[in-house]
Amino acid sequence: MEGVVDPLTRELLTAIGGIGQCVTEFVRVTDKLLPRKVFYRFAPELLHSGELQGRTQSGVPTFVQLLGSNPEMLAANAARAAELGAPGIDLNFGCPAKTVNRHRGGACLLQWPDELHRIISAVRAAVPDAIPVTAKMRLGFEDKALAIENAQALEAAGAAWVTVHARTKLEAYKPPAHWEWLARVREALTVPVVANGEIWSVEDWQRCQQVSGCNHFMFGRGLIAQPDLALQVMRAWQQQPYQAMNWLAAMTVLQDYFVTSLPQVAHQRQAVSRLKQWTKQLPRNYAEAEELFAQMRRLREPEQVLELLEKHHQLARLAAAA
Repeated sequence: MEGVVDPLTRELLTAIGGIGQCVTEFVRVTDKLLPRKVFYRFAPELLHSGELQGRTQSGVPTFVQLLGSNPEMLAANAARAAELGAPGIDLNFGCPAKTVNRHRGGACLLQWPDELHRIISAVRAAVPDAIPVTAKMRLGFEDKALAIENAQALEAAGAAWVTVHARTKLEAYKPPAHWEWLARVREALTVPVVANGEIWSVEDWQRCQQVSGCNHFMFGRGLIAQPDLALQVMRAWQQQPYQAMNWLAAMTVLQDYFVTSLPQVAHQRQAVSRLKQWTKQLPRNYAEAEELFAQMRRLREPEQVLELLEKHHQLARLAAAA
């Protein structure tokens, strides 16, 4: 999720719990071998030492996600990421953005299963056997006619597992997600299929599991909208009681994110923009977030946002104490 799941977000969300693996925002690969500093910028987890190398401080492995269409360059950059300590390499064949697709990246490649096979084969050959190479795809570009063939091409080329966003590029993020197609893909493969799309709650996860038959799940916007969603699902899977995060706890996460992110970005308005993207998703689960976002969307300066966050944090504390 470009522009949202940055390293700090990964640290905060994995600290809450329930997450078994992360991927970076996609590293765009064109016609050159990227310098090490690019990988460190996208995945500062690579700079961790010892057993935490390539992992968040909570110990969750973070795969380096690559996006592009040049097999040789993707392979070379995957090899570099592996040398720097990446615990896995993930290939993006799911991004629906027009700019990305115009440059033969992301979901547009789903029109050519042979291209998917060439890319995964090249990357798989370039990194050590112990490092998994994985792929994320959608059900297709304009339709679902090649969904099975694409997934089989990825498996045949050496993908350790395939994450499937249960919509086409044309469908973008418009509900519903076609979980029944995940079952068809899963039945056609021998490697695990990771289900993705429209999982916003424990109830959604349960329905997705029932319809798709999948045992592995990737959360995107749902985890931003509800920071402890993965932990809720884990506790439900374990049949253990769990009290979901309330608005005060969610506000604390949001405030921690913004305060910590300000000194880490080149331009502080970038931190404001990312905070808005996160806050925009929260009203789905927290009614109080609607007013917060309505007030925040007009602000540009970090000082204004800090003042607003503190105001709403105080209101949340008062409400929790009442």
